[in-house]
Amino acid sequence: MIPRELIQAVPKSDLHAHLDGSMRVATLIELAREQGVVLPSYEVAGMHELVFKPAYKNLAEYLLGFDYTCAVLLPFEAMERVACEMAEDAIAQGVRYLEVRFAPQRLVASGEACVHAFKAVGAGLARAAQRHNASAAVVRGGDILFEWAIICCAMRNFGRGMSAYYDRLLDVLPGMRHKEVVSIASQEAVRSAVAARERHGIPVTGFDLAGEESGYPAGHHYAAYEEAHRHFIRKTVHAGEAYGPESIYEAITRCHAERIGHGTFLFSPERIQDPAIADKAAFADALADYIATMRVTIEVCPTSNLQTIPELGGDIRNHPVRKMLGYGMAVAVGTDNTLVSHTNINRELALVTDACDLNLDEFKRMVLAGFKGAFYPGRYSEKRAFVRRAGERFEKIAELHGRGRKGGGAGCGS
Repeated sequence: MIPRELIQAVPKSDLHAHLDGSMRVATLIELAREQGVVLPSYEVAGMHELVFKPAYKNLAEYLLGFDYTCAVLLPFEAMERVACEMAEDAIAQGVRYLEVRFAPQRLVASGEACVHAFKAVGAGLARAAQRHNASAAVVRGGDILFEWAIICCAMRNFGRGMSAYYDRLLDVLPGMRHKEVVSIASQEAVRSAVAARERHGIPVTGFDLAGEESGYPAGHHYAAYEEAHRHFIRKTVHAGEAYGPESIYEAITRCHAERIGHGTFLFSPERIQDPAIADKAAFADALADYIATMRVTIEVCPTSNLQTIPELGGDIRNHPVRKMLGYGMAVAVGTDNTLVSHTNINRELALVTDACDLNLDEFKRMVLAGFKGAFYPGRYSEKRAFVRRAGERFEKIAELHGRGRKGGGAGCGS
């Protein structure tokens, strides 16, 4: 078992963290009071009891909290504050590289407003980074820099009442087929991300597709991913979270996905529906080997999966992360939603290391996989140097904790 204090102390990344699911509950309450947003409770304990629970009955109950968080994030000032606090909380947990993802169209009314949303979130993240990077520990070489980037999310599915942006789009495109409307929205999201990066220097380095997966294929957003590809924006897709291997295959082959969000049903050939795939088990195995070979990073968020996927039975031992590591995949552990999932990065890493009985070397490989899989905003040489500094800092901390390279059990990555 990797000691909890070592997990806390080593530098870590979080590549899968949603802005609207990771605010402080006290901030949510304060912003709700200021903006007149109605909450079921205005006490921290009350919100944890009624909304943000350690366990949920179903996905609908899990998603309920986002109605409240998105409602208070509409002002740009709120976006900036929440982003800053999110980074501060991550830094306190030992995160030294953070990618914050959010769907600007879920919060604002126009494409230009999306650009302002990226600027606001970027300003908040930059403020937290500046404080850490000017700290005595960093200046004296006792810590490494905190760096960050933003991922723009588009939604697989949306309807009226979800946001002012979607209402406006549905008004100006009456009668158009649903898949064409969502395609137009996702293309505009990419254009906003490009504008934020190229006109304002905001490191929006990635594009993602989130929301309801089953029945809303990633292929509907192919044009948006092509646009992102043309502008050298990196690609990730929520896939295999509520659907099978075909969804992951589509994300990689049609959307150029370099990372996969969740991928929980990667090893579920019984979920394959294409009649043309005769040997479903062989297809899933070949896909898994391809992902490992091509170093497509899997963003694994254990607690979130346990809370929203009934098939896992709430038990991390039923999660496929052990099998992912066994295939040699690049696995980057993330939080998904620290507030909604009632978690933090150290808890997520502890769940995986314990379930897979990782030794120190295996734990280090998994930690560094997050840094290596990052959609880093600098040049490749700068990213390599950052990864090297993270690895060196890991080794120094392991030595301070009296941990050599021999570590625990055989490990599922052996």
